[in-house]
Amino acid sequence: MAHVLAHEPDARRYTLHIGDRLASVLDYRVLGEAVSFVHTFTAPPYRGTGLAGELVEFAVDDVESRTGYRIVPSCWYVAEWFERHPERASLLSRRAG
Repeated sequence: MAHVLAHEPDARRYTLHIGDRLASVLDYRVLGEAVSFVHTFTAPPYRGTGLAGELVEFAVDDVESRTGYRIVPSCWYVAEWFERHPERASLLSRRAG
């Protein structure tokens, strides 16, 4: 089934749906000129399949292309994602989450 990635700004989150099921969510908060990714969740049937990484990449790409914001990886998963993708470190904020 197709993965549908979306930004839901009114809910301050990014989502990944598989078919009509919500599979993964990344919640965020805007902190002035930065965006803090505060929580990543993947529904149990989809864990370990790479969906959270796909969603984080989508969110990082969106922030980079649509804003001048830096990213605060307040969620442990997002922090680990940036460790695995050091080429994206220029997007990180020095601000604590």
